Amino acid sequence: MVIDFQPTQVAAVHSMDAALMTKNVVTLARIATTFGLPIVLSTVNVAKGQPPTVAELKAVLAESAEIDRTQINAWEDIEFRAAVEATGRRQLVISALWTEACLAYPTLDALREGYEVFPVVDAIGGTSEEAHRAGLRRVEAAGAQPVSWVSVATELQRDWARRDTAVPIREIVVVDRLMKE
Repeated sequence: MVIDFQPTQVAAVHSMDAALMTKNVVTLARIATTFGLPIVLSTVNVAKGQPPTVAELKAVLAESAEIDRTQINAWEDIEFRAAVEATGRRQLVISALWTEACLAYPTLDALREGYEVFPVVDAIGGTSEEAHRAGLRRVEAAGAQPVSWVSVATELQRDWARRDTAVPIREIVVVDRLMKE
């Protein structure tokens, strides 16, 4: 699930560098597409004039339709919820803005319904460092399992002998990201 990576929400992030966070969510999207994971992409209030998903993320997720909603909690949107359920997955990797709201609320609801939820801590951001930490503590106390984009990549890859994904994942993780930073 990728929720609310829109310019106005990114601009309000003060828990980490917004450019780095955006780079991290784009990398996470590249990892997900490499493994053919189903992606549910959501925005808030685009129909009411808010800008859509940031361009660099949307370029990677060009095949993913944006589900626009008005609810703060994406889980309360019928179309969003149906899209998540249609994946048939019980383990959900989530990246959302802001940690204390748009990440926390759907995570808490999904956990209550028996899903395993993995917030990608370096591909999310809060309106302040304290709000971000509080949001993460709240979802972790409820059972969410925080991960990083690197841990998502390596857990999915598991073995470098998996030739179909080894080269692209090495390119994404090692060459494009870790060697250039």
